[in-house]
Amino acid sequence: MFEMICLGLSVGVLSGFFGIGGGTILVPALLLIGYGIKDAVGISVVQMVFSSVYGSYLNNKKGNLDIPMVINIALGGFIGALFSGYITNYFSSQVLEYIFLSFVTFALFRLFFKTKEHRDEKKLNKILLFAIGLFLGLISMTIGVGGSILLVPILVGFLHIPLKKAISAGLFFVVFSSISGFISHSISGNINYMDGLIIGAISLVGVYIGILFKDKIDVDLHKKILIAFYLSVLIFLVQRVIIYHPKKSRQLFKNSYSISTSLPYETFSSSLT
Repeated sequence: MFEMICLGLSVGVLSGFFGIGGGTILVPALLLIGYGIKDAVGISVVQMVFSSVYGSYLNNKKGNLDIPMVINIALGGFIGALFSGYITNYFSSQVLEYIFLSFVTFALFRLFFKTKEHRDEKKLNKILLFAIGLFLGLISMTIGVGGSILLVPILVGFLHIPLKKAISAGLFFVVFSSISGFISHSISGNINYMDGLIIGAISLVGVYIGILFKDKIDVDLHKKILIAFYLSVLIFLVQRVIIYHPKKSRQLFKNSYSISTSLPYETFSSSLT
């Protein structure tokens, strides 16, 4: 219990401080303390419901949320995320970790090469927005992240949405994708409800604290800390996915080979048939 409380508070602080979805932080943290990738994804989905609803409430209260603009993306995300639980069960844990590694790499790339903000906002096609939401909802909820980390650069870089408006839209998108993902993962049996509720509820306190810290820190220092954080997550995932898993697979192969060579020929032959 104490471990879950500390984790929820830490994830909330980091989420509020860095302005990113909790899944990018929470999934690697859960992997680090011994959870499997599918359990980590399920817990992360629960936490995102809490943080996204609270964050969107604050954005709307401050007048930073354009609901008519983002509603089509959000509805697409809701439908796409409905299938995320089935996709999670279809892929192996190692494949899911490779997908998550790709997300973290993209996030780090996004920080190094800042997305250019345009003054002229493009006229938005509702079908295109729905399709973007559908794809992001399916992929992001499959690995337990909200999708805003991909949605924001798409809105700013390709659709010329102002940055602050895009960030608020990204968090509102997570409300729909996380609720839908919660439904899907619940049906698929991927959610540890007790741990998810504890982490989600405690993270709300952390989000509030993180936002307070964010408003008081220098922008350049803030970005450097964020880059350092993503690098540490990336190093951990590379070690786990690219180094640890191949070594484990080779060890399993050696063990199975040694067992097969130690068996009598008749026993070994019968095991193959």
